[in-house]
Amino acid sequence: MPKPPLTLYLAAPRGFCAGVDRAIKIVELALQKWGAPVYVRHEIVHNKFVVDGLRDQGAVFVEELDEVPDDRPVIFSAHGVPKAVPAEAARREMVYVDATCPLVSKVHIEAERHHGEGLQMVMIGHAGHPEVLGTMGQLPEGEVILVETVADVAGIAPRDPARLAWITQTTLSVDDTAEIVRALQARFPGIIGPAKDDICYATTNRQASVKAIAGKIDALLVIGAPNSSNSRRLVEVGRSEGCAYAQLVQRAADIDWRALEGIASVGVTAGASAPETLVNEVIEAFAARYAVQVEKVETAREDIEFKVPRVLRQSA
Repeated sequence: MPKPPLTLYLAAPRGFCAGVDRAIKIVELALQKWGAPVYVRHEIVHNKFVVDGLRDQGAVFVEELDEVPDDRPVIFSAHGVPKAVPAEAARREMVYVDATCPLVSKVHIEAERHHGEGLQMVMIGHAGHPEVLGTMGQLPEGEVILVETVADVAGIAPRDPARLAWITQTTLSVDDTAEIVRALQARFPGIIGPAKDDICYATTNRQASVKAIAGKIDALLVIGAPNSSNSRRLVEVGRSEGCAYAQLVQRAADIDWRALEGIASVGVTAGASAPETLVNEVIEAFAARYAVQVEKVETAREDIEFKVPRVLRQSA
């Protein structure tokens, strides 16, 4: 029996961004330099396949610094950490490497600069996300007000409504964030924003590529982890662009084939912490069931690369 025809629209850019690539290299180089075990505070990036692979090489993932022995190196995840964490590592005279994405560090620097000018910060982000905890932890308690939705804007009570600046998590929905910013500007006309958007290039590009394929497809599969903010936003973008079936899958084994019965076209993308290996796995799973034609839809090209810290470059 012949396989039914199916067009796979492969979004580009997709998958690893420069910050994720750098963070993974940092763990691998640290293992080469110091040997196993190397400890990592929080998942280095939000992807089980990546984390499991590094764990197999000797990385030990923990949630807090007090789980790390004094005599072993520790790496801080790409999401960033509150200032208190490296301060405690220094107090304990630990060897530590900061794998915070440089674009997250940029937001930390902005927050500190505005704080130094006497401004209180309003951060747009998701409560409890490690990046948000890390950014809010750059400033004293009470100096950063978190808002998640347009509705939240009406309820905040800043110290001085005329002395505010806003920053954002780097992995938010571009469209949703723009709405919240408009609400902030309407309520606080003098609020100061970043010179350049805090939402990172990779998040913006991946959302744009989903918008480009959404009108062509019957279903969208986003390869990424449930705790990956940028991956979950891609699902939301697909749905908001009219894609009736948009699902997050960690691997090909998670695909709900019954939900895809009778479809003629599927869009495939991957969050910024999902490796291309998992994209290929999904394509192969479709090719086993359908007569697949793959069409690449490219909306941008990415050639950004971030250097690893000097201490690891010397060992490479």
